[in-house]
Amino acid sequence: MVSIVRRLFIMVALFGAAQCYAATDWLTPEQIVAKIKLPQIPEQQFNIVDFGAQSGSDARPAIMAAIAAASKEGGGKVIIPKGKWLSNGPVHLQSRINLHLAEGAHLLFSANPAHYLPVVKVRWEGTEVFTYSPLIYAADVEDVAITGTGIVDGNANSQFKSWHEHQWPDIRKLRKMGFTGVPAEQRVFGDGTYLRPDLIQFFNAERVLLEGYTSTNSPFWVNHLVNTRHATLRQLKVDSHFHNNDGVDIESSQLVLVEDCLFRTGDDSVVVKSGRDLDGRTIGIPSTDIVVRNNDMGGEDGIGLGSEMSGGIANVYFLDNVLRQGDSAFRFKSNLDRGGLVEHVVIRNTKVESFTNLFWFQMNYPSELGGNFPSTYKDILFEDMTVANVTNFLEIHAPEAAPLQDVTFRNISVTKTENNFNIENAVGLKFDNVQLGEQVFDGTMNWRRVKP
Repeated sequence: MVSIVRRLFIMVALFGAAQCYAATDWLTPEQIVAKIKLPQIPEQQFNIVDFGAQSGSDARPAIMAAIAAASKEGGGKVIIPKGKWLSNGPVHLQSRINLHLAEGAHLLFSANPAHYLPVVKVRWEGTEVFTYSPLIYAADVEDVAITGTGIVDGNANSQFKSWHEHQWPDIRKLRKMGFTGVPAEQRVFGDGTYLRPDLIQFFNAERVLLEGYTSTNSPFWVNHLVNTRHATLRQLKVDSHFHNNDGVDIESSQLVLVEDCLFRTGDDSVVVKSGRDLDGRTIGIPSTDIVVRNNDMGGEDGIGLGSEMSGGIANVYFLDNVLRQGDSAFRFKSNLDRGGLVEHVVIRNTKVESFTNLFWFQMNYPSELGGNFPSTYKDILFEDMTVANVTNFLEIHAPEAAPLQDVTFRNISVTKTENNFNIENAVGLKFDNVQLGEQVFDGTMNWRRVKP
């Protein structure tokens, strides 16, 4: 287990690093990838069949028994073999465990929300809370993996899906708790509440590998990293299209690589976050040193930052990705409840097919709680991009107190666009060889409201 002392040490170290970063200190993508450590897990195997799992009945007791046995012997690979296996409740991972979904394995989770109680501590849309367990959950762990080419299935008939229509009173209550500083231990949303769980969440983890498996029918976010260091996600397939089905959410995490994945999602393909409002600012753990490369993205939005980014985001690289079609290819969000600083984000060598919005900076996302904590987005580079078809090229809405700053668009070619600019409060926008249809834009633009 990651001890409380160790977690405090990590938080202090991250805070110090965030304060000391200078423009010349950013790690390059190659340096980030070289620093990321893979989990060290013993090779000994524990097949769930040997612990009583039978196809057609609840395999969860056998899965949890295999995990416990592996943990007792210092760790190992827990094998979900070929076949369809029902889990009437969540799978909770421990340190030095590799949950391995063999080729042809199909892990199907129960449709009954009652199976995901008692509550556990999670982060839900940026606010910490005790609520229904994610379907696969790992808290305070190190050296953990989910591997193999099998399927993790949240269940197309899950009762959680209907909760989207009933969730708003609980969401508003939780957000107010986080905004006003109610202690996390008092934020308990169990039976009778409607916060949908993630398919997979790692909460306080170090050295994580997610590789190869397919995720489908998630109740909420799909692969969610919270306060995780040294994480590698590769060759994942996400085919999940319900409300809020982000493919990967990287939240308050450092040294993360996402590569060679396929995303077909109901929301963002990959999004970087760091907590919501006062809760996020108080915890104060940023997302830093992240590389997202060589992915095929198709969802409502392609790449996102925020809107929960109150702990800060810095030194993020999106490289060599393909974005297929959807609402917004790049969507960066915040509002006056958030605060937080986002800086040094590089998006390079990207192929974009067809989206309604190409670049959308929605920094005036609706403020729900009357905050006055402007967020700052600055030092962002979009470079070497080919775009087939978008309705809107660039839309920016930022508060007067915190305009969007220092964004560079370089070597971008858009074959077809209907609307070029809709800008509210931005300074230092730089255009270098930006071709929109038959027009080329070069130069620097400041766009601010004139005060009377």
